Amino acid sequence: MSTIQSTPTHSVDDASHGAATPSRSERWLPTMLSVIAGMVDLIGFLSLGIFTAHITGNIVVIGALVVRHNRVNPAQILAIPVFILAVAGTWLLARASGRSGPGLLRLLLLVQFLLLTCVLIFSVSTKPSANPDGLIGCIAAMMAVSAMACQFALLRLGLPVAPSTAVMTGNLTNAVLSFLDTTSRTQRLTAGHTARSNASLHLLVGFFGGCVVAAAAVTYLGDWAWSLPAVLAGVPVAVRMSAENL
Repeated sequence: MSTIQSTPTHSVDDASHGAATPSRSERWLPTMLSVIAGMVDLIGFLSLGIFTAHITGNIVVIGALVVRHNRVNPAQILAIPVFILAVAGTWLLARASGRSGPGLLRLLLLVQFLLLTCVLIFSVSTKPSANPDGLIGCIAAMMAVSAMACQFALLRLGLPVAPSTAVMTGNLTNAVLSFLDTTSRTQRLTAGHTARSNASLHLLVGFFGGCVVAAAAVTYLGDWAWSLPAVLAGVPVAVRMSAENL
């Protein structure tokens, strides 16, 4: 009489959990990018009068100004099509490079670093904060918007498992729901509650910390405040390049 060997039911689950286990870069990189996004958004808001990482915020401000018959900053209007074009440009670059995974991620991180470096050099040279509604201010704002569009795109293309590093509404929602599920004695309503809660909290703290540091930088450094997100953007690029050379 033949015997039928059955595969343990937990093997599939174990495999799926193993596949979903984030790498080291997937754990620390989103938090780093969240700090950068907080800095860029806050510096852009204080010095240029525009949300460089939140297109939603610009749409709200435009609607309010139009209804109240107030003058709209041209940069707030241009931010929407420029963001679209920057995301499309990032996609085209990714496709033309033929890279995927870590190679693509390193390339797009380098592009973000170069864009933020351009914002720094341009701002220090031209002082756009002196006239944020002028042409110089608009150019600086569009470069910052392009850098943030690249960050949004690189996460979706190179690190799709990562949550958003700039839109904190979703991260706050995940953190609250995960906390309630964790503390509740009833059946959990969310899957992966612990990992999602930890990731969301890290991003929330990172974004808020970036905003606080950026506010102080704008107060004491002026246009040189752009040096902080530019330097931070260079860190993951340097780390990945050094890791590949080992």
